[in-house]
Amino acid sequence: MTTVPPASTVDDPALSSAVGKFFRRMIPLVVLMLIINQMDRTNIGFVRNDLEADLGIGAAAYGLGAGLFFVAYAIFEMPSNMLMERFGARVWLTRIMISWGLVVFAMAFITDTTTFYVMRLLLGVAEAGFFPGVMYYFTRWLPDRYRGRAVAIFLGGSAGAYVVTGPVSGALLELDGLAGLAGWKWMFLSQGVLSVLIGIGAAFFLVSRIGDAKWLTAEEKAALREAVAADDAQRADAGERISKLRLLVNPRVLLLCFIFFAISLTGYTITFWLPSLVDGINGLPDFGVGLVTAIPWACAIAAMYLMGRFTDRTGARRPYVTAALVVAAIGTFLTTLGGPWFGVLAMCVAAVGFKCSASIFWPIAQQGLDGKIVAPGIALVNSLGNLGGFVAPTVIGFLEESTGSTAVGLYGLSVASLLAAGLATLIGRRRQAPAPV
Repeated sequence: MTTVPPASTVDDPALSSAVGKFFRRMIPLVVLMLIINQMDRTNIGFVRNDLEADLGIGAAAYGLGAGLFFVAYAIFEMPSNMLMERFGARVWLTRIMISWGLVVFAMAFITDTTTFYVMRLLLGVAEAGFFPGVMYYFTRWLPDRYRGRAVAIFLGGSAGAYVVTGPVSGALLELDGLAGLAGWKWMFLSQGVLSVLIGIGAAFFLVSRIGDAKWLTAEEKAALREAVAADDAQRADAGERISKLRLLVNPRVLLLCFIFFAISLTGYTITFWLPSLVDGINGLPDFGVGLVTAIPWACAIAAMYLMGRFTDRTGARRPYVTAALVVAAIGTFLTTLGGPWFGVLAMCVAAVGFKCSASIFWPIAQQGLDGKIVAPGIALVNSLGNLGGFVAPTVIGFLEESTGSTAVGLYGLSVASLLAAGLATLIGRRRQAPAPV
């Protein structure tokens, strides 16, 4: 009987060709979807002052509304990701995108604090499952050795969204008064329509399963299937199986949840409050504010991509999660020490730490979970960790309104990142199962 070499072998031309085609055809599409996703969930950062002036939504209410998104997101994310397993990426990811586009469109019609809260909750329901769905999608298409680069490129789309969101949102805000509509209404209407159109278009191009890819040869499909199956088998044989109910009390999963919670605290603080910081620079129009907010995220994209390639090549990810979290803590602390321009520079440091830690974190999380629970496991880590997106803006908004400063909250975020950096040293591979007797 002929021995088939492992599908993960670097020199396997069929596998290399198949992976290359996936990177060229599918990853640009999911990156585009993520860019729109991040734009639609964070665009309120650019209309905070407008919402306060037109609707009376103050700093505390704004922070709570920004965070409520993540409460609904956390509740519905695991069910959504399990439905993704059932229906496949083409149906489920595009359904999610069209749904959130419709909610963003409806955001143009909010009238007060209550309707603001309701629409942010609905947006969380609509978006739930998108990010972990794509993470799971990668596990069905890519062996572990290629996944770090794929995640880095995908998360680069998240950082790229912030580069795009600023100038686009700023330009749309300049339409203020056109057809009698406020600029913030034009922003929500335009970005909502764009999401729906791209979601419909993605349904024609996204391929759910390896066997459905007409652009792969039979040999490439076989090599890719074998490589993915080998990774699944390695995870399944590496230790005990964990039931989905036991995920909530599994120490490994809870450790991952807390680390990602700390990552999210920093990320969403930057996301929701950076435009307000930049708005403090005298003489900048809305479009100028959008351009300046893009600077930290441009730095993060470059650093994250280089880090993803490096960790894929070396296979050592854990020490760099720790280092990136320390960088995020330093950047967050520095934002309290100077004026707006210094704050932008400090945000560059924090954004690099945030995005690099996230891009390294997800391959570790994927590799450490049993193949049978990787989808709900990723969803649980993402949903509970993303509650940092609720805590950060809510607390920062409350502190700003009650004390006139965000410094205390930012100190707390720095401490959380340092604590997560220490806990990240505890992340390791799954223990090997004892040899059969």
